[in-house]
Amino acid sequence: MNISRYISNKIDGADSGSFTSSVTKIAIISIALGVAVMIVSFAILEGFRNEIQSKIFSFGSHLTISKYDTNNSLEVEPIGGPRLVKQLRGFPQVQNIQPFARKTAIIKTREEVMGVALKGIDEVNGISTMRQNLVAGKFLSFPDSAASTDILLSRKIADKLRLKVGDDALFYFIQNPPRVRKFTVSGIYQTGLDEFDEAYVIGDLRQVQELNSWPDSLVGGVEVILRDFKTLDPTSDHIYENLRYDLKLDKITDQYAQLFDWLQLLNRNVVIFLILIIFVATFNMVATIFIMILERTNMIGVLKAIGATDNQIRSMFFFRGLSLTIRGMIFGNLAGLGLCAIQYYFHPIPLDPQNYYMDRVPIFWDLKMIVILNIATFLTSLLAVLIPTYLISRIRPVTAIKFD
Repeated sequence: MNISRYISNKIDGADSGSFTSSVTKIAIISIALGVAVMIVSFAILEGFRNEIQSKIFSFGSHLTISKYDTNNSLEVEPIGGPRLVKQLRGFPQVQNIQPFARKTAIIKTREEVMGVALKGIDEVNGISTMRQNLVAGKFLSFPDSAASTDILLSRKIADKLRLKVGDDALFYFIQNPPRVRKFTVSGIYQTGLDEFDEAYVIGDLRQVQELNSWPDSLVGGVEVILRDFKTLDPTSDHIYENLRYDLKLDKITDQYAQLFDWLQLLNRNVVIFLILIIFVATFNMVATIFIMILERTNMIGVLKAIGATDNQIRSMFFFRGLSLTIRGMIFGNLAGLGLCAIQYYFHPIPLDPQNYYMDRVPIFWDLKMIVILNIATFLTSLLAVLIPTYLISRIRPVTAIKFD
């Protein structure tokens, strides 16, 4: 039998009703709150990160390749699509390739007029990521015989123009000669990002090709989705080295730098916040063990007098602190995971989409991060338990027995 652990368990039951009992409860609560807050904070942070990145990637892509020129307009010079697509398929990190073209236009209804950019896409090389943003109606149809007259409007554009699914709208394209096209609203999308929702209408790529008098082999650019976003920088460098001199490559992190900088700022703030939480929980554990030692000074003196070593007495308080740490971590995990589950399934905490790009607090389940947080808390708490136990070696039996 381990004598130190046996005495530690006996102390646990004997502390009921004493001042130490209140202090140990505070220590358990502080650890539980620390673990719960860390789990919830990381779940929300990763939820924000993944939700915003998903919205950006659903409309754009990790990489965009287009003609290199000095024109800052949405309309660019055409490039050869099939040849470039074939070349990009040779890179193992490339998952999906989406040719596109853009054309500025003016939408006119009976009551409103609005300028937009028509973005033409196709699904020859893979299903469009825009499908996940559809909130009403159906996605574009791509008939084989002719270009589709279906379009997708954002919720904001549809509300401003007072259009709904099934309505027709006239698009005026300013070119020489000017052209007019009538499109039918087949669906309404919503990304929550004003950069997209206030400017773009989604249509068939062949409509833009016909308006520009391009053959099927020419497109405005190519969007590339990678298998792993973490490989963005090395993959983009590798692809760029193999592109023709007249093509440019834009990374999503450069195109929407403000959004990604905001995510980085959130990450730094949460890390600082978590360090403070761990520090407070550690300080409470140190204070708790100090109080336990002070209240048990007489007992320490008696144990030393009958032959107990400093390591045995130190182990006794170590097991006591270990018990408090485990209890606090169990309660903290139950509380943190419980709160995350409630928000994930029932969404009781809403958000303003105008400011946060989403209508509710997002939750992302990252088992690896939860395990890391628990291990970090456990090791830090054990270190905090060991610090005050070294005072035991300075306690003299005669003085301790007389201690009141």
